[in-house]
Amino acid sequence: MLNNAHLAFIGSGVMAEAMIKGILHQKLLSPNRIIASGPREERGRQLQERYGIRSTTKNLEAAANADIVVLSVKPQVLPKLLKELQGRISPKGLVLSIVAGARIHTIQSGLSHDAIVRSMPNTPAQVGAGMTVWTASEQVTPEQRAQAQSILAALGEELYVEDEDYLDMATALSGTGPAYVFLFMEALIDAGVHLGFSRRVAQQLVLQTVLGSALFAKASQMHPAELRNMVTSPGGTSAEALYQLEKGGLRTVVSRAVWAAYQKSRMLGGVNQE
Repeated sequence: MLNNAHLAFIGSGVMAEAMIKGILHQKLLSPNRIIASGPREERGRQLQERYGIRSTTKNLEAAANADIVVLSVKPQVLPKLLKELQGRISPKGLVLSIVAGARIHTIQSGLSHDAIVRSMPNTPAQVGAGMTVWTASEQVTPEQRAQAQSILAALGEELYVEDEDYLDMATALSGTGPAYVFLFMEALIDAGVHLGFSRRVAQQLVLQTVLGSALFAKASQMHPAELRNMVTSPGGTSAEALYQLEKGGLRTVVSRAVWAAYQKSRMLGGVNQE
């Protein structure tokens, strides 16, 4: 699908590595077709040794001959990067952004380039189990859309949306979602330690419980409320525990957290708050 394209990662952090790993695992490109740029030489050497790709500390060098340029930097670095790369992307090239909050028009005007795909992956992409929501500017060709889709599918599941506003929603729900799950897991582990389990055993119990619950929910295709009812006997331990969670306002706290993340994503993208 990538037709031996030259792929450049501008930013060589954790998500860039996850994408490189997925692309190579799916055999979408050979390592010599991939280059990653970043400020730290030692990080570039790590990626070279692990995956056989090329690396550089110069962004312009990485982008020079690239058919697809992946912007994989922190949001606060983006303004400087756009200025550096302005007018330097190949006219027929595709820019694929995973920068949280960065809107398409911002990238277009900053780069003086129109073919932009904006995406929001999440950290489970590192094990090929990610969820990525993405959209594309009107100037992205059907072939470029297919290329972007194949790259993002290498990270796990992908979902294309027409309206860019859904990207900010996805940032708050699936993009930031693993952090909510990790915090809940941490709280369960701490509760297990409080009961008397060793931390190692408590962690094993919680990790497998969360994994198994997610796999069961996906396989059953039932609504989570139905699944919860299945394991909640009248007057039982689950009923008592769930009563305390509801009494503590779990749903309200989660809703507020997701809303706060959504507002933050819009702020990062320079969207007026309503």
